[in-house]
Amino acid sequence: MAEQVHANTGLRALALPISVTLAVQTLVALAVSSAPVMAPVAGPRDLGVPASWIGYYIAIVYMGSMLGTVMAGGLVARYGPVRVSQAGLLSCLIGLALAASTPSLCVVALGAFFVGLGYGPTTPASSHILVRSTPSSMIAVTFSLKQTGVPLGGVIAGALVPTMIIAFGWRSSAVLIGLTCVLCAIAIQPTRKRYDTDLNASAPISARSAFAPLGLVFRDRRLGEMAIVSFIFGGVQITLVAYLVIFLVEAFQMSLVIAGFVMAVSQVASVIGRVLWGVVADRMLGRRMMLGLLGVGMGLSTFATIAANPSWPMPLLLLFAAAFGATAVGWNGVFLAELARIAPPGQASQYTGGCMFFTFLGVVVSPPLFSLALSYGGSYAGAYALFGLPAFAAGAWLLSTRRQPTPP
Repeated sequence: MAEQVHANTGLRALALPISVTLAVQTLVALAVSSAPVMAPVAGPRDLGVPASWIGYYIAIVYMGSMLGTVMAGGLVARYGPVRVSQAGLLSCLIGLALAASTPSLCVVALGAFFVGLGYGPTTPASSHILVRSTPSSMIAVTFSLKQTGVPLGGVIAGALVPTMIIAFGWRSSAVLIGLTCVLCAIAIQPTRKRYDTDLNASAPISARSAFAPLGLVFRDRRLGEMAIVSFIFGGVQITLVAYLVIFLVEAFQMSLVIAGFVMAVSQVASVIGRVLWGVVADRMLGRRMMLGLLGVGMGLSTFATIAANPSWPMPLLLLFAAAFGATAVGWNGVFLAELARIAPPGQASQYTGGCMFFTFLGVVVSPPLFSLALSYGGSYAGAYALFGLPAFAAGAWLLSTRRQPTPP
């Protein structure tokens, strides 16, 4: 009975930090995920470019995210995690407003960079809040819940943004999403007194100090392996998020609303997957084996696009989207848990930071390469299958070389 009371008290105490961090994570993810949903309308009609060019937009977003992420440590130490989160949310508004303000591709690209600058620091800021608020016995489930904010943003983008575009147009919809981000920034202001404490006015914010964890990747073979895996998996994940709606609209002749619904289903599956795969990894298979199975699964999902065609019944299409989302977007929690396992005591954040740089690098380079494949006459299905080959190979390699001991 005492243990049950303690658990209930712990859950109540975590309600505020989880609510704050999940809200921030969801809205910055929505700011990023809304662009691929808008691309079939905004690209050809107003910007004069093919919808497939969304890959270049996403690449610029994550260039901004890479810079924001590596600078986040010093920013959080100097200004506090809530203030950094607020700045990130405001940056998303600036980026979305810039992208919606003009047909100039240069300004749209600048807007993408600002969205990325807003997106990047929010994860380290959220982690700072949760590490200080969560008892060690509940760290895994707490972080799993917070990480669902990324696919939740995709769910909202797929489910609501098409309707918003029909009602208000894509430009007004982009600004409305940005304003929602700012409303969230205002709503979390009262929590600054609780979480923006022990600030260090002299904390370093230089790029040199921020990039120091990269050296760990080259010195630790196990971390280097995980960096390569995350580079590949991150690339497959972003091609799903960036191109699924366009693929369905152009190849299946679907309406934007139906394609958005399919996208939302894939993201709901990834929300469930992020939590489920973590439980299976911890209690049954081990994290390395689970990552291997997910790599094989996302590879098989991309291969299935070759067989996909407009004659597929909707239940089959939704099953495909769910499997693709659960694997290609659901791997992150297991991956971060594996990093924590191999990191020496007290160095989990450094190991994670060094490895996540390569995850973002995969996210940056993959969309332009995907767009390049399309520009040379490739189909969406063929491009997906091409990107799935490395994921399948990485998954098979992880399964054949698993060395993780049985979890305690």
